[in-house]
Amino acid sequence: MRRLLGGMIGSAFLALCGGLLGAPFQVSVRWLEDAPSGEVVVVRGTVRSLAVVGGEAIGHDGFRFPEKTPGRLDLTVDGEKGNGLPTLVTVSNAHRTFTFRPSDVSTVAPIYLPGDRVIVTPSEDSRSAATIVASLQSQSGRSKLQQIAAESEESFAAASQRVRDTKVQTWLGIARDYRIFRVDEHLDWIRPHLAGWDSILPESPGQQIAYEFGLGRGWGPRELWKRRLDEDALPILQATLDDEGIHYELTLLASLEQRSLTASHVTGTDYLIADSRGHGRMFTPAQSAELERRRQAEPREPEETVLYGRAVATNRGHAPHYAFFRLPSPVATVIGKPTPVSSFDPLTGQGSFSSGRVYVTGRLNGQPASGPEAARLLQPGESAVLEFQLPHSPVSRERAFLLAEQSFATRLAEARVYWRSKLDAASTWHLPEPRVDSMVRAGLLHLDLVAYGREPDGPVLPAVGIYTAIGSESSPIIQFMDSMGWHDTARRAIDYFLEKQHDDGFMQNFNRYMLETGAVLWTMGEHYRYTRDETWLRRVHPRVTLACDYLQAWRRRNLQPALAGDGYGMLDGKTADPEDPYRSFMLSGYAYLGLARSAEMLAEIAPEESVRWRKEADSLKQDIRDSLKGSMERAPVVPLGDGTWSRTAAPWSGYRGPVALQADGGRWYTHGSMTARDSLLGPLYLVFQEVLEPGEVEAGELLRTHNALMLTPENVAFSQPYYSRHPWVHLRRGEPKAFLKAWYNSVAALADRETFTFAEHFFPVSAHKTHEEAWFLMETRWMLYLEEGATLRLLAGVPRDYLAAGSRIQVDRAASYFGPISFQVEAVSPTEIRASVECHGTRLPTVVEFRLPHPEGRRPVSVEGGQYDPGRESVSFPAVAGRSSVVLRY
Repeated sequence: MRRLLGGMIGSAFLALCGGLLGAPFQVSVRWLEDAPSGEVVVVRGTVRSLAVVGGEAIGHDGFRFPEKTPGRLDLTVDGEKGNGLPTLVTVSNAHRTFTFRPSDVSTVAPIYLPGDRVIVTPSEDSRSAATIVASLQSQSGRSKLQQIAAESEESFAAASQRVRDTKVQTWLGIARDYRIFRVDEHLDWIRPHLAGWDSILPESPGQQIAYEFGLGRGWGPRELWKRRLDEDALPILQATLDDEGIHYELTLLASLEQRSLTASHVTGTDYLIADSRGHGRMFTPAQSAELERRRQAEPREPEETVLYGRAVATNRGHAPHYAFFRLPSPVATVIGKPTPVSSFDPLTGQGSFSSGRVYVTGRLNGQPASGPEAARLLQPGESAVLEFQLPHSPVSRERAFLLAEQSFATRLAEARVYWRSKLDAASTWHLPEPRVDSMVRAGLLHLDLVAYGREPDGPVLPAVGIYTAIGSESSPIIQFMDSMGWHDTARRAIDYFLEKQHDDGFMQNFNRYMLETGAVLWTMGEHYRYTRDETWLRRVHPRVTLACDYLQAWRRRNLQPALAGDGYGMLDGKTADPEDPYRSFMLSGYAYLGLARSAEMLAEIAPEESVRWRKEADSLKQDIRDSLKGSMERAPVVPLGDGTWSRTAAPWSGYRGPVALQADGGRWYTHGSMTARDSLLGPLYLVFQEVLEPGEVEAGELLRTHNALMLTPENVAFSQPYYSRHPWVHLRRGEPKAFLKAWYNSVAALADRETFTFAEHFFPVSAHKTHEEAWFLMETRWMLYLEEGATLRLLAGVPRDYLAAGSRIQVDRAASYFGPISFQVEAVSPTEIRASVECHGTRLPTVVEFRLPHPEGRRPVSVEGGQYDPGRESVSFPAVAGRSSVVLRY
């Protein structure tokens, strides 16, 4: 034991000295079988000596082994002194080149690459390779993915006990209209804002307008408010508060000032004007001029949007208690700025600014409120009712009098009908988990709430919370709308990007992001897959060609021989927020995906052009793959936690490995995480972007290292988890437990559990982040139905509990690549599951695969209607027009 411990300490000390002082590293590379031939390349160091055991040395750095034999290299490597960066050793060979840091090599945890059957250990390690492998297998633990596979399947209840409970403000408004009311998660302030920015009124110069509001006695040691959405889905906020004996029930909704809230009465906001109020928005000079022209020509809104509020206080105690009310009242929002001057008229119940414009009207028990604050003594069982109207912008006294006469009950009924009608026009889903069932409906309406544009037609800006539309982040928003059958809204959202496309074909709308062109083309291709709308395609064809021409020219600028295998043909530019103008895999992957979808769309209407873009896409794909191969060869291998190590890759060409590991130095911390660039913008995107197949060896390596280095034990990315596409990769690889781990923990931590609104990050930065919400919705969609080539996979990722006895899953007329589909699963009893699917159109899949996992993991004793695969717990059968059914008995 002392000898072994001494060896461990000795090897660790030598490695430390090698890294800090430039002392030699002495390491042994040992192949258990099929030792290759190749050479050793050292970065920031030199090979002092190389001994080839079982083969021969070729020159100073080369080696050769006989075929199909074990082999060993004993290396002494001198590291560079004083540069602060690690020495790297690359073992280049025809089989699979890999790189390691000699400072990582130790006896206690030798590097073991099981796919290559190779070990790297200190030269002093006297154990045989087989003994080392046996020791690692017997003593090592599990990787995080292995641990997930061994655990019980994840659930929301379990996840919510571990992760943070995020509270998020609620947005209320009317679809297409950029006049939004932000209601604080503690229900103590209300902020009118226009798209992404808070409103500034003439009465509040130099600061945004905000109103304090309150019920009950105030903040205490406990959070007493409980919030929910009306009917668990509609953008109508319900809240309750128990302040000792007084029970408060609050309802808030947005509606119109005068006319009834119907689709025909909603005019919406011009998309370019709404765009100007989005954070990060970008305009060309021509677009700025057009914006100014539209502002001058824009007619004054005929009426305000209004936040209608109703609070009912009831004494549920056994003695008299006071109820306390505070109407919305203006407050200062900038330190050093005065509170906007206002007054309150007790005769009319109107609060007004010094300008005379009215900002609120209120009635208490049917009579004008006597002041902005009130206390009422209630006897046991007695109630008091406060109703108020808060216009988005103040109105005249005359309009305020009319506003005060509005019936809250009528406005509530209208709002319910308005929002329900939107859900009625979408695919209907029934899921056995009520929370998720509600989140699907609420989520669709959350996306619609911030989709701004003039009604009834014309472009719609698919905003991303406070931010303007982004070609990448708006993609899941548009695609979920398409999935739910809202093809017209999806088409109008795509039109936003086409209207703002630059003359040279480039698309850039947000914060100098350069990936939008490819991402928008991809979304257009998805829209066409859903709709097969040839009329639309012919209309947008010139825009598609222009965008593809731009991508082709961009790519040609990077066809530089000096970049061979390390960025050749890839696109250079800023991918997201970080200022990284490199040839990133994510950026180039979206360009490939956009070109590939363009070729697919144009195959029928412009076959020659389709061939052109297919060829360009294939060439780009090969260049990306070549650069990825080189990146994985140059990246130092990393441990996975189970005794094995794996190759990985950098997020862009020209760097060695994940930037967080500092192989080439730099400052990479961003957005609250050391790993954000590697995990949220990294090479795993290439699987999602169809450059790599999910089952490829490289995809598996990237997925495992992504999990080991960059994800929490809950299989969730740090900072902004929905930027990581690994849940989709799990689904495609047939790994439902890993998918569910990520799916449940991400939503439990990032979405408000009461109102289902999503935050952007785990740290507080922005609310109503529809990009995050849309990816959750798309993941839920893929969990239920997922197209894979000519196969329609149903329930690929659903929890086992969804098939508990008495449960039902039903999806009606969801849009898919194969046209509208409906399917239903019913767990009739613990011993019988029935499932059916109906393809409503003529674009049928070749095969339907129904995954039907028994809640107890049991295997069926009989299967009717298809071929059962016990490994995948699925039944497969040829697709037919009309309805197909399967029955499993246990």
